[in-house]
Amino acid sequence: MDQYSEMNNGTTMTAVRFAEKLREKGHEVRVITASDIQEDGVYVLPEKHIPVFQSIVDKQGMRLAQPVDDVIARAIEGSDVVHMLMPFWVQHAAARIAEEKRVATTAAFHIQPENITYSIHMSKWPGINSFVYSFLRRKFYDKFSHIHCPSEMMKNLLIKNKYRGEIHAISNGVCEAFEKRDVVRCEQYKDKFVIMMIGRYSREKRQDLIIKAIGKSKYNDRIQLVLAGKGPTAKKLKKLSDRYLKNPVDFVFLPQEELIDRINMCDLYVHASDAESEAISCIEAFTCGLVPVISDSKICATKQFALDERNLFRKGNYKSLREKIEWFIEHPREKAALSEQYEAYAKQFTLDACVDRLADVFVTAVQENKERWQNTDNEQAYLQTLSAKQKRAYEKGKKKYCKQCDKQGKHDYKNAYITTVKNGCLA
Repeated sequence: MDQYSEMNNGTTMTAVRFAEKLREKGHEVRVITASDIQEDGVYVLPEKHIPVFQSIVDKQGMRLAQPVDDVIARAIEGSDVVHMLMPFWVQHAAARIAEEKRVATTAAFHIQPENITYSIHMSKWPGINSFVYSFLRRKFYDKFSHIHCPSEMMKNLLIKNKYRGEIHAISNGVCEAFEKRDVVRCEQYKDKFVIMMIGRYSREKRQDLIIKAIGKSKYNDRIQLVLAGKGPTAKKLKKLSDRYLKNPVDFVFLPQEELIDRINMCDLYVHASDAESEAISCIEAFTCGLVPVISDSKICATKQFALDERNLFRKGNYKSLREKIEWFIEHPREKAALSEQYEAYAKQFTLDACVDRLADVFVTAVQENKERWQNTDNEQAYLQTLSAKQKRAYEKGKKKYCKQCDKQGKHDYKNAYITTVKNGCLA
């Protein structure tokens, strides 16, 4: 994971929490990162700077790792499986070195192409998102037999874009610390209806929509908005809020314990994002009893958490969002009933359960990797018994077999062609 210490985005938080939980369960976890952390099991790489695009990386609060083969090889040596959290330079190098050492590999798909194209103002270019999906698949994800993604929506998008590995939709999970608490509201929130959104300040997250919805509401003077996060659009959001809102927005970036208390001071959670692979922050909010109102965008997986049509608003439509907000202000008993439903619903998203499911994927990948290398060794031994003509026939048959797999949207990740030949399934 390129960035491991700066907890300013969902993927980094997921990586840290998964690693901690796996260690609790008795596994040894090593981390390769560009974050400067002096801990056992952490292998630090230099930061990679990208000409032209580095300013965008910096604005998103991210860092990328410069691969150093010797460091990566030391980290991988003796491992059972190497899990790639991103599809960047260090993951390419780790995949290559793991293959040389015959170590199993798996990958995660956490960065939606839509997140990238929004950030570089190319989201409206025809076919650009499909191109990015295809590019990432061909250059990186086709190497892996098992791919983790955080939602069924992302799984369906990967299948639609012809990703061939076995795709596992497993939530990133919620830390056990998130819970409903009795907390005393801070002075700024007293006598207010407090609305919260947690997430990076960036174009696709659409915090601007919440500001407009509140600004046009008849309850503008009663509403306090809390935007928890960091990001490149902070100044624009501040300027917009000064124009529309009667109560200043509370822009905050908080450590976990303070964030949990802040969530418990709020009345409603809004997730306005146009593009989202899961939005763990929304699960964290309703785990604490906050009722969510979520964009119904086709590429926002967060909408899967809507238990009722009242929990959805029309994508990009501040008037629709305003109507939902006002309905919840005017119907406190119905909101309280929904809050209880969400507390019960949240139990399936515990971090413990999600990590167990991912660990099962790792076990399967390790077993299949052993089978693949056994097949590779068997193939080499078998080829030694063939004449030059027979070898050519074998290679021709293998090429045809792999082409058939490609047509079926599959891949021979186990190098199983030798097995089919020796079992007489193919001539």
